[in-house]
Amino acid sequence: MSLNLKTISLAISLLSLTVWAPVQAQTQTLKDSAQKALMTNPEIQAKWHSFQATKSGKDAAFGAYLPNLTLSADAGRDSRDNRIGKSELNRTSTALSLNQMIYDGFLTSNQVKQLDYLKRVRFFELQDASENITLEVVRAYADVIRFRKLVRLSEDNYVRHKAVFEQIQAKSKAGVSRRVDLEQISGRLALAEANLVTETSNLHDVSARFQRLVGTMPAADLENLNSLTTGVPTTIVGALNTAFTSHPGLMASIENIASVNSSLQSRRSAYQPRLDFKARAERGNNIDFVSGRTNNNSAEFVMSWNLFNGGSDKARIQEAADQLNLAKDLRDKTCRDIRQTLAIAYNDTRKLTDQLNYLDQHQLSIEKARDAYRQQFDIGQRSLLDLLDTENELFQAKRTFSNAEVDLFLAYARTHAGMGKLHSALGLTRRDDGSDTLKNLDTNTNVGAANCPIEAPEVYVANKAQLDKRALESLGSLEPIKAPVNTVAEAAVPAAKMEVPQDTVAAARSSVLNALKGWREAWVNMNPDAYFSFYSTKYTSRESWKAARRARLLNAQKISLDLSDIKFTMQDNKHATTIFQQDYRSSNYQDTLQKTLYWEEVNGKWQIVNEVVSGPQAKQW
Repeated sequence: MSLNLKTISLAISLLSLTVWAPVQAQTQTLKDSAQKALMTNPEIQAKWHSFQATKSGKDAAFGAYLPNLTLSADAGRDSRDNRIGKSELNRTSTALSLNQMIYDGFLTSNQVKQLDYLKRVRFFELQDASENITLEVVRAYADVIRFRKLVRLSEDNYVRHKAVFEQIQAKSKAGVSRRVDLEQISGRLALAEANLVTETSNLHDVSARFQRLVGTMPAADLENLNSLTTGVPTTIVGALNTAFTSHPGLMASIENIASVNSSLQSRRSAYQPRLDFKARAERGNNIDFVSGRTNNNSAEFVMSWNLFNGGSDKARIQEAADQLNLAKDLRDKTCRDIRQTLAIAYNDTRKLTDQLNYLDQHQLSIEKARDAYRQQFDIGQRSLLDLLDTENELFQAKRTFSNAEVDLFLAYARTHAGMGKLHSALGLTRRDDGSDTLKNLDTNTNVGAANCPIEAPEVYVANKAQLDKRALESLGSLEPIKAPVNTVAEAAVPAAKMEVPQDTVAAARSSVLNALKGWREAWVNMNPDAYFSFYSTKYTSRESWKAARRARLLNAQKISLDLSDIKFTMQDNKHATTIFQQDYRSSNYQDTLQKTLYWEEVNGKWQIVNEVVSGPQAKQW
């Protein structure tokens, strides 16, 4: 079994190295990846050439306004045999003809308008395709980062299970562990290996998707995901207003209505007379069996009017009218699709922000419990099943938190894309800014409010106070339930108070409150090293906790932290407690809650050994 494990581990390591092989020496950024896709992606290139083709089409239609000048020359031998007699002549002639349209029932003007609107349609379709491809690149880039982190989590999970396996196997060989424990850890180790294989496979797949979109493999070093909160309106109505006036997909459908309407008007020109000015100058010899040189000149106005065409013109007009109704239906569908997509994405930004805080608390709490369970397992106070269950729960909690972080980033990206503003949010440049195409653009972008009003589904918010009341009622008591102190807190803080001299209390109070002030200022100033210095080495698993706190500081732009109603108590000479009301605000998050910090004096310095949060009331800006 040990040989198989080594073989599988080696194969997984080789696969990881293959997928993560460096493609570029420098750090690859999201902006660079998206910009490269805009310039090289075949789908965008196809839309670009389609847009370019409409420019030539409009110029061709405009040519009908201009005169048509034709030069012709011919030479031949004419023969005639009639009652007058028989004659044969060698004929030569040169003619110059001019044809100028005077009136064509507005056919040309409507065709030019149609193709001008069609050019705008193709331009907005190009923009829409660019937004869609950019969003797909953002997804692929974020997913590569996501699954690289999940692979690392799976590797760590495998290492922990492997360590427990070796420990149980050694105990089993020594006869101090049950055979069933070895079978149990063997099964969990196999599951950890399966999870690792799954995540490496997922990483391979998203790397291939990235390659399809960008044209190259993702670099070994990818820049971290930066916040996309800037530019998102504070309400969904504001976001929808932005989308309804600037989303390229919706703009394309609106311009398509104008294009089809111009096509309808051009077909009605068949009911109108046509007036042309024609001139012709001809020079030749032996023309029309008239021997010698001939000069013919003519100038005339020619009117033609189709009085009956078998009903074809009427049918073509009806066809265009139906196409106009179709264009309006497609506009309404596009509007509703955009409204739905944007409403979901916008709601995700709010809900995932709230959810992320709870998931962070969940993983930190489970990590504390896992550490305590591991210590208790080592001294025989916890079963192997207890330890493995907490290991698995911690692994799943970290996976869920990592996924939620990336999902929140993507929710903001989807919101920008839903408004048609992802390009500007990422600072990308286009091949054509539309300055020439959008001249004299009709700003009336009425999408039909009756069919697609600016409104979004009401967001359901759970009444937590009512739910808490129901929870208490289910216990048959309305008395508040005291949260149990976790294992780490029990080890760090004595349960019973001891009599402490007043001068000691006063000195400790001053020291602890100064430490609390420094703790607050370190967080407000976004100084992680100073902030971490206030925490004891006994506080949770330091590295993962510090990484989570650093990530939160990186995502914040400005922090306000107010502490009020501070209460100080001492348990003994070395342990104290502060309870206070915390009002926290940052650029994208705020909450008001009660926090309890447990302090311990170590070498003359008061440090935090545990903290408990209650009553969170988080709100997203």
